Amino acid sequence: MSTVLLPRPVRRVHHPDRTPKREGQAYYIRTFGCQMNEHDSERIAGLLESDGMAPAASLDQADVVFINTCTIRENADNRLYGNLGQLKTLKDRRPELMLVVGGCAAQKDRQIVRERAPWVDVVMGTHNLGRVLDLLDHAQEWGGVTEIYESLHDMPSQLPTRREVEHSAWVTVQLGCNNTCTFCIVPAVRGREVSRRPGEIVREVELLVSEGVVEVTLLGQNIDTYGRDLALGGRRRPIFAELLRRVGQVEGIRRIRFTSPHPADFRENVARAMAETEAVCEQLHLPLQSGSDRILARMHRGYNSKRFLDRLAMARLVIADLTVSTDIIVGFPGETDADFQRTLDVVAEARFDQAFMFIFSPRPGTAAAGMTDLFIDPDVVKQRFRRLVDLQNRISEEKNAEMVGKRVEVLVEGPSRKDPKVVKSRTRGGKIVHVPGEFPPGTFLEAEITTARRHHMMGRL
Repeated sequence: MSTVLLPRPVRRVHHPDRTPKREGQAYYIRTFGCQMNEHDSERIAGLLESDGMAPAASLDQADVVFINTCTIRENADNRLYGNLGQLKTLKDRRPELMLVVGGCAAQKDRQIVRERAPWVDVVMGTHNLGRVLDLLDHAQEWGGVTEIYESLHDMPSQLPTRREVEHSAWVTVQLGCNNTCTFCIVPAVRGREVSRRPGEIVREVELLVSEGVVEVTLLGQNIDTYGRDLALGGRRRPIFAELLRRVGQVEGIRRIRFTSPHPADFRENVARAMAETEAVCEQLHLPLQSGSDRILARMHRGYNSKRFLDRLAMARLVIADLTVSTDIIVGFPGETDADFQRTLDVVAEARFDQAFMFIFSPRPGTAAAGMTDLFIDPDVVKQRFRRLVDLQNRISEEKNAEMVGKRVEVLVEGPSRKDPKVVKSRTRGGKIVHVPGEFPPGTFLEAEITTARRHHMMGRL
């Protein structure tokens, strides 16, 4: 995923401890990776605007370029260095242009970034977002700087923000992860779990509502364990179900989503909170990763396929009209034909509405990257991947076809890219519906589904 923040009418934000130094200048942010990076980019944009800057419509118009990096998969690294190579030409032409690299790749590969792209002015990690203005000042006066904190200094929500859309917002409830999945670099670049206090989260949601937000997405790396590090009521325990209910009580919030739960930690109390809290959407992202118990054990996932399917069945029993998506890795080291067949079997039984499917990519610093003697022939992996995609595409189209004729509430996100007289909207389950008409983002409509496609549907008022 790659996102660029472009000009939109948003509230002006200010950093209370700083006199603006860059009035009249423009910034450009390019974001790679997950929702956490999207949220961090909104905070970076807020800080830059607090310093007097405005968003640029293009790279050529920018005085500061911020690249927010991802390191989950190898192609993310390739895209980073490809972007930095292109930016060198711009930097050569305009030496005063300030280039900043932040995010997970910067946290993990700080020295590599500096060596491969010495023209970058600032390299900063995931734990020091609040330092971006000071680092820009330092680089302008003294030259290139690299600063990486190894632990959290500021919660992102303590920083100014500039949201990309007016009606919807990210809300961080937890940072970091305590799991040891052998394919994942996140604990190394985001640190251990740190939960925000529930009252602080509720106050932020109340503030967002006062600014016109009707939909929030709660963000946590392993959100089911939210609150386990907080001593509330004299003991430490996950309290995510309670948080959902509290946020759902905020007047004016119509939709609450969250990501991502972990199958090993997802409990019925969370499913009950979803079903019983009107604002919480009937949408669940439950990452399977593999259908093979042997591969799941090698991944250190903490569950087997039966436990996964049991949790999924429980969620569907408790939550009516539940939409479910998942993540799947194909070609994990040592995966046999039988292991892959088991993944196909579980996908066929689970019947996910959507799946994010990936070919295994060894990330330096992870345990799986060292399993080189078990790496699989790329041609074999590609064949398996095509089979999985074909299966899931059929299921997705069949699941969407079940919606035809139903009336659903949709929330308008904006005009369709292909036809300005059609709006792109989304159901409570997160499915895309294109509806004829011209309505501003944030408008709720009732639509009847008329046509189903693999990745979207058509509807009429």
